[in-house]
Amino acid sequence: MKKIMMVILYIFIGLIGFATIYFAADFILSRISANHNDNNQNKNITAYILSNGVHTDIVLPIKNELQDWTEIFPLENTKGNAQDHNFVSIGWGDKGFYLNTPEWKDLTLKTALIAGLGIGETALHITYYKKMVEDDLCYKIQIDTNQYNAIKDYVLEALDKDENGKPILIKTNAQYGDDDAFYEAKGAYNLFYSCNTWSNAALKKANMPSAVWTVFDTGILRHYKK
Repeated sequence: MKKIMMVILYIFIGLIGFATIYFAADFILSRISANHNDNNQNKNITAYILSNGVHTDIVLPIKNELQDWTEIFPLENTKGNAQDHNFVSIGWGDKGFYLNTPEWKDLTLKTALIAGLGIGETALHITYYKKMVEDDLCYKIQIDTNQYNAIKDYVLEALDKDENGKPILIKTNAQYGDDDAFYEAKGAYNLFYSCNTWSNAALKKANMPSAVWTVFDTGILRHYKK
């Protein structure tokens, strides 16, 4: 019995130690800005960094001379099929979390373990908006064509495609509203590479304000607060 209690104690101490290092690493690294230099190009494209309080998305114009996102993510794949949207919000994450956990109360141990261990599938969550409202969870930023193209390429590279090279729609009734849809994605979600790590990596690639590393939305948003 004593040996069992010692094993349990060591496991508990190990978990506490891991959690301490994990959160300390995010606390420190998320506050360090990734290297980015303002190239002073014409920043005439409006983008947004959007969070729901846990998960961050990157928001882009639905259509411009560089990309028509409705050709990649058709509006008819949403429940509402509305044609008056102006922005598209793009996020990446664990497929099980997206489809089975619309609210934290719906989270199961199985879903959490699959996501945390990186053994599940991933998806892109696409949401269309008519307008964006700036607040503590939504920040506007002007970007240039090089930055826009970097994000565009990053998103397109994350898509899992069929034999015809087309994005694969996830047919589900788990949409969050009338204006969103899910698509199969590449990569694996895990404790060290979350939905926010993915968004942060996109921002780093585009030479935009970002953290060295983060797994939480606050690690991104703090670089956009004025």
